[in-house]
Amino acid sequence: MTSRKIIPARNWGQRLIAVVLIAVVVLLAFVVATSRHIAWSAIPQYIFDETILDGVKLTILFTVLSMIISIVAGAILATMRLASNPVLSGFASLYIWFFRGTPLLVQIIFWFNIQLFIPSVDVGSIHIDTNSIVTAFVAALLALSLNEAAYMAEIIRGGLLAVDSGQHEAAKALGYTPAQSMLRIIFPQALRVIIPPIGNQTISMLKTTSLVSVVAAQDLLTRAQNIYARNFLIIELLIVASIWYLVMTTIASAIQLVIESRLGKSTNQAPGLLQGALRLMGAEGRNG
Repeated sequence: MTSRKIIPARNWGQRLIAVVLIAVVVLLAFVVATSRHIAWSAIPQYIFDETILDGVKLTILFTVLSMIISIVAGAILATMRLASNPVLSGFASLYIWFFRGTPLLVQIIFWFNIQLFIPSVDVGSIHIDTNSIVTAFVAALLALSLNEAAYMAEIIRGGLLAVDSGQHEAAKALGYTPAQSMLRIIFPQALRVIIPPIGNQTISMLKTTSLVSVVAAQDLLTRAQNIYARNFLIIELLIVASIWYLVMTTIASAIQLVIESRLGKSTNQAPGLLQGALRLMGAEGRNG
């Protein structure tokens, strides 16, 4: 019996689209690279500038602090939302509705101008001006944390609801209190559902911190704006800031990938042009 050679079908449509995409990317890269209005030599000059690096550090600090605060607050809100007490559940629902329903930029500006509502804090003979407490850094951190807490609450609540209800009954049968049941039985199982979206929110937060530049909180974007306000290299400094945001989000994505793989729930792959090229070549190889 003669063996038959199977020849895979050639998908000319996919090849055509791939060629068009590559041509568009190359054309755009050529147009940008050959622009006479961009001082490309200034980009490596400012990429490791001390002012820019200080902005990078503050951006990372904003991200870490706001995520820690929002995760703790979100866990409390999620527990309150699931509580049988209508007051606790109602307060958590109202909080989530308000902070998810108003723009973060508005919240940042509001906290920065909180002295219009509370000019000072008076405790007995102690008089403290609100502006000395709620600085640009504090206002930005409050806005980022409180806003993100609303999203964290829904993420954590979804993770808790994903745990089988029988686990609650089993914990109760073993004599665990509701608090012990939540901390020792429910939360550990919910982590596999909670961790991936928390990783995504952290990556998003790295970029969202750029909004605090509206109150001059001295993050990465604010530092870049301060520099280009003096030398008018606007696009060059924005490219520098974008490079650093790409670096930080790529590192955060790699960390997320490691954590998810440890939890056995890794379905994502590290981003990158190389991986996209490998997928493209693999697809063409399968199509002959």
